[in-house]
Amino acid sequence: MHSTDVSTPPWERIALDLGDALIFIDTEGRIRVWNAMAAALFGFSAEEALGQSVDLIIPAHLREAHWRGFRHAIAAGHTTSREVRTTRGVHKQGRKLYVDMSFAIVCDEEGQALGSAAIARDATERYLAQLAARQQQAG
Repeated sequence: MHSTDVSTPPWERIALDLGDALIFIDTEGRIRVWNAMAAALFGFSAEEALGQSVDLIIPAHLREAHWRGFRHAIAAGHTTSREVRTTRGVHKQGRKLYVDMSFAIVCDEEGQALGSAAIARDATERYLAQLAARQQQAG
């Protein structure tokens, strides 16, 4: 999605044109921002993703841990770490993905959590190459 409307605020243009996937979910876990790179990475168009639970892209076996961590971060108003983490994701076609993600809790002026923003990048090829190299070394 490319933005050319001059009335679009700069932050919104950045979100639209960012070279990585940008996803924002509200405090209920509903997808509220989904840029073109999120659509390319996970295969769901904005029309398909917006308003849906983020479970849409989380493997079923990881959902309980995700929601436990999400609820804790929302209550605290921040994540425990700002480091990039490699995690699992699911493509629309059911393909398993490895995804590098960084997260931040977004709060209003009074410190109340509005939701969570994530920046994501496909790490599948790199992760599988590293796994194969480790397996080859282990012999």
